[in-house]
Amino acid sequence: MYDYNIIIRQSSERVFEVMAPRVSEEDLKRIKDAFAFAQEKHSKQTRKSGEPYIIHPIAVALIAAEELKLDTSSVITAFLHDVVEDTDVTLDEIRERFGNDVASLVDIVTKKKKEQYNITKQGDNYKQLLDSLHYDIRALMIKLSDRLHNMRTLSSMKPEKQMKIAGETDFFYAPLANRLGLFDVKTELENLSFRFRCEQEYEELEEALYQDKLANFNRQEEFTHRCERLLKDKGIIAKVVVYYRKPYSIYRRMKQQGVDFKHLDNRYYVRVTFDDGVDDMMTDKAQALRIYTILTDYFKEKPGSFMNLIDQAKENSYQCLRVMLLSKEGVWEDVQICSYDMVAASKIGCMAELGNNIGDWIKRFRKVLQDIAEQRNDSQLLEQISDALYYDDVMVFTTDGTSYILPAGSTAIDFAFKKGEEIGLHALYARINGKLMSVKTQLQRGDCVDIGTDGKRITVEEDWLKHSCTYFAKSRIRRYLATVEDPLIMRCPLCRPLPGGETIGIRDENSRVTIHRRSCPEAIRLASKYGDNIVAIELKESPVKLYPVTIGIHAIDRDHLLADLIDHITNVLHLGIDALNTTTTDALVDCKITFFVHSQAELTRIIRHLYDIKGVDEVYSL
Repeated sequence: MYDYNIIIRQSSERVFEVMAPRVSEEDLKRIKDAFAFAQEKHSKQTRKSGEPYIIHPIAVALIAAEELKLDTSSVITAFLHDVVEDTDVTLDEIRERFGNDVASLVDIVTKKKKEQYNITKQGDNYKQLLDSLHYDIRALMIKLSDRLHNMRTLSSMKPEKQMKIAGETDFFYAPLANRLGLFDVKTELENLSFRFRCEQEYEELEEALYQDKLANFNRQEEFTHRCERLLKDKGIIAKVVVYYRKPYSIYRRMKQQGVDFKHLDNRYYVRVTFDDGVDDMMTDKAQALRIYTILTDYFKEKPGSFMNLIDQAKENSYQCLRVMLLSKEGVWEDVQICSYDMVAASKIGCMAELGNNIGDWIKRFRKVLQDIAEQRNDSQLLEQISDALYYDDVMVFTTDGTSYILPAGSTAIDFAFKKGEEIGLHALYARINGKLMSVKTQLQRGDCVDIGTDGKRITVEEDWLKHSCTYFAKSRIRRYLATVEDPLIMRCPLCRPLPGGETIGIRDENSRVTIHRRSCPEAIRLASKYGDNIVAIELKESPVKLYPVTIGIHAIDRDHLLADLIDHITNVLHLGIDALNTTTTDALVDCKITFFVHSQAELTRIIRHLYDIKGVDEVYSL
């Protein structure tokens, strides 16, 4: 039987002990007062496990104080984060007793009860938290402390409640912690979520990892000791340790690579950690490079494996030099070289930048979320949040060396919109590392990208939505498509009708109308079966909307025939050719050309003009 009084006393005193060296006597007194106030207000409440409720606020305060290194107001808020929601305490009481700063933070982390939610209960809560970033990042840190303790004690919940909380954690809180640079918090949250969502798979991977550690222990020990001895001989005291990745990281990598555990590379990594004070005359980067040089003088380096994540840190601020080294047993070891300060910063993320450049960090993150606020499209909020809190990122560069950070999986389309909306809308092609490529090409870390544009026309296509990753790009593509297309109206992909042509519409069971040419065999088939669903409708011509068309040309071969065709289409008719294919058989030429038009009338006019070219016998639409 637990003695809860002892647990409460010891855990609360631990909070005071952690905060005492960092705060004034007056602030420490305020923290103790917040604990006493919370203990009084929660005195009649218990958790699902049966323990006194006050144990939860104490645990949240300890996480905020000890693990996230938060300030006085944040720790006070952690003690008080549930009093307004779960007791009769008002915000005015909080403000009068603990000040405006604490009251503001308590207000942000308190879930707002509504008769009707704009999106869903969870969606509204996510939006409330993200909106707080515009004026205070500490609210997010407190909420992560709260979520972390809830996940650590989730076993007391019913399975359906476990799934709900674990799902929220996996979708929102773990990616948020990752984006904030809280590596340890992110890792623990996603693994706890995985454990409660997929217990069997979690346990299977835990066992597989345990067996892998046993099987490779001696080899890994020899490698790490060799590294330490090499560095010690050069006067560098470094700690070389093998760190196995957690079950969720292994699970995610297996899914991404389509392999089983046995065939998964990089199940672990080797971290070489050095003391920042080894040589006061050298920067951390210089010291890391020195260690890299010593190790690669002895071990073979895998070509192309070196990554400088000090100058080119990920968006979550993780820093190291990374390289693959070949061990004596012929195994490529994933080695990460970093200082103790870099490791410490990866634990508390953006908060490590307090007093330094956290303002710049918050500004970058606000920019990501700004478009969400501007759009105010609540129906798409969850997708917007998911895009904003992407899991991993790539850094790419412009030709002048300017760096851009994008979600992993981004394409040149995302890069174009990142540079500017007009560039994105008019993007025609990309040059990636000097090579001409489609704007739909996926980008890799370190790519140098240049976007070619067509200033005369918008080049956006509907399938760009499938080839874009960032919310900004998707929202601008959708906004453009909405100006030229009704979401409940689509063109038949077989007959591809044009504005001004003879068309008919057929409505399906979801009230979506498909427009066909009246001559379309599919329209005739559907009309015979669903006659009551036929509607009179026509495509409206738009000066900004272009439709791809393909024409066939049958002609007598002669010198310069193809050149005359191209010259007539591009210079006389001012059309851009999207595709061209030609074959010659027995002095007869068959040519297929794809270009873009605004309407059926424009296509008819173009076909008529092409008959003026010498040798052309027939022009027809395909």
